[in-house]
Amino acid sequence: MAEETQSEQPRRNGFTRFLDGVEWLGNLLPHPVTLFALLALGIVLLSGLLGWMEIAVADPRPAGSKGVAEDGMIRAVSLMDGDGVRRIFTGLVDNFTGFAPLGVVLVAMLGVGVAEHSGLLSAAVRSMVLGAPKNLVTVAIVFAGIVSNTASEVGYVVLIPLAAAIFYALGRHPLAGMAAAFAGVSGGYSANLLIGTIDPLLAGITQEAAQLIDPEYTVVATANWYFMVASTFLITLIGSLVTIYIVEPKLGTYDSSRADETILDDRMMDEVSDTERKGLRWAGLALLGVLGLMALVLVPEWGILRNPETGDRIDSPFFDGFVVWIFIFFVTLGYAYGRAVGTMKSDRDVIDAMAKALSSLGLYIVLVFFAAQFVAFFGWTNLGAITAVTGANFLVETGMTGPAIFFMFILLCALINLSLGSASAQWAVTAPIFVPMLMLIGYAPEAIQAAYRIGDSTTNIITPMMSYFGLILAWATRYDKNLGVGTLIAMMLPYSMFFLFFWSIFFYLWTFVLGIPVGPGSPTYYTS
Repeated sequence: MAEETQSEQPRRNGFTRFLDGVEWLGNLLPHPVTLFALLALGIVLLSGLLGWMEIAVADPRPAGSKGVAEDGMIRAVSLMDGDGVRRIFTGLVDNFTGFAPLGVVLVAMLGVGVAEHSGLLSAAVRSMVLGAPKNLVTVAIVFAGIVSNTASEVGYVVLIPLAAAIFYALGRHPLAGMAAAFAGVSGGYSANLLIGTIDPLLAGITQEAAQLIDPEYTVVATANWYFMVASTFLITLIGSLVTIYIVEPKLGTYDSSRADETILDDRMMDEVSDTERKGLRWAGLALLGVLGLMALVLVPEWGILRNPETGDRIDSPFFDGFVVWIFIFFVTLGYAYGRAVGTMKSDRDVIDAMAKALSSLGLYIVLVFFAAQFVAFFGWTNLGAITAVTGANFLVETGMTGPAIFFMFILLCALINLSLGSASAQWAVTAPIFVPMLMLIGYAPEAIQAAYRIGDSTTNIITPMMSYFGLILAWATRYDKNLGVGTLIAMMLPYSMFFLFFWSIFFYLWTFVLGIPVGPGSPTYYTS
């Protein structure tokens, strides 16, 4: 049942008309598959031009570091000469099969398919959300997206499509649910209640950059924990308000005739039956079993999925291979539910469910082939690294020294993120510039890293360079077959804008006005 507020088309205010313009311009672009193919071709042509012009910048990383050339320069690499053409031809297949999200999505969908085909997802969604307050569901989805960052595959592969199903079950626009989840998972990537796998990685890069100034300086994984926890509630609030008051009204009433018929479930508005409740109880028992197994291999000192060298639980095979747990989780719970309600009677039913799930990913696989080439070509040409270093040098040349420099710093990181989507790759190139520069004018590496993470997170949701962007686009087209890149970007742009603005102000108030450290033992100012 659609909400009454959705049955009437809202008046278009100035901001909504601006988003309409962004959507219209974006949708003038060709089909997303064609767009990625053209972008890949464009990178090849541009690399030839920049290679001919011998474009290069000084590599800020220390000599001898991994990836640093002998002459200490980052040069534009042409893909139009003999070496480039040979690299394209020999790397085309590896680019596709090695594209990080592809394997994750395929493995996870094997498990999700079992849960979906058994009826578990439909029953679970209806039992959780039917009759729930509209705004509370929105808040819960954004919050769940942020928390899922500890194991980000859960957010991208499971939560985002599930949020669309939840909104559809409530008679709301499924793309609004998808947007809310995407905003939490990716736009709020650097907010969390827990320390995730990215924290020790970024801390290591920050420490190496800080040691260019102070060889004894150390940065720990919990360096930004206090600020991350507080940011979780800020991003939840902003994401929920943007969904309720901007994105959902702009989308208007959902037209189910534009959806892929296989994605819509007419039972989503039905009450949960006694048989389904029985199945959910059996799935609950299966859940306890899976959680017990997870605890057994991670919690004890001898847990086999802890880091075998350090004993660490976060930086460990448990989280590195979390997609395996997604697979186990959904297969186990889906089969337990299916056996109880009669939808899973043999191994053939499980196999059929897996095959059906993968058959729905045809468009995504085609999209990934061309997106993978674009991302690989962009990396080969060094254009992302050159852009990052050029932007960092620009900030250095401004000569600013007061705390207000962090507003410029965050904005610059957000812009660089549009072309260099990996958080660690971007920081590896720019940290050797930003960290020493800001340390020399009195700011601690921990505070610098916290500011960087704001810029890196807020534009994830509007850049095709983000590795899961193609997956989100494929999910969205299942609810609207005519959806283009412009619609997705216009839908996510308000989140980026409001996250960037309010999160930056929050950082400034937290760090420089209130004087609260960004993490345990993390100073705000650096004194040599």
